[in-house]
Amino acid sequence: MRLAQQLALESDLITADLVEITEFPTLAQRYQVRAVPRTIVNGVGSIEGALPESEFVKAVVAAARKI
Repeated sequence: MRLAQQLALESDLITADLVEITEFPTLAQRYQVRAVPRTIVNGVGSIEGALPESEFVKAVVAAARKI
C-alpha cells in the first residue's frame, strides 16, 4: 500500500486509493478481493500479495500494458 502511494506521489499519471474492505464490501465483491494486499490496476488488472519494490513496479507496468 505504501509503495502504491509513493508511486502516485511521484507521477501525475498515477493515482492510489486505499480501501478498507470491511467498510466497503461492495468494492471487495466488485474486485473479487479475497486476500490483502490486492492492487487493482486501471480497474482491470490486479496484483496479489506483497512484493519487493522492484517486482511491484514491474507488475504494475505489466498490468497497465495489458489494458
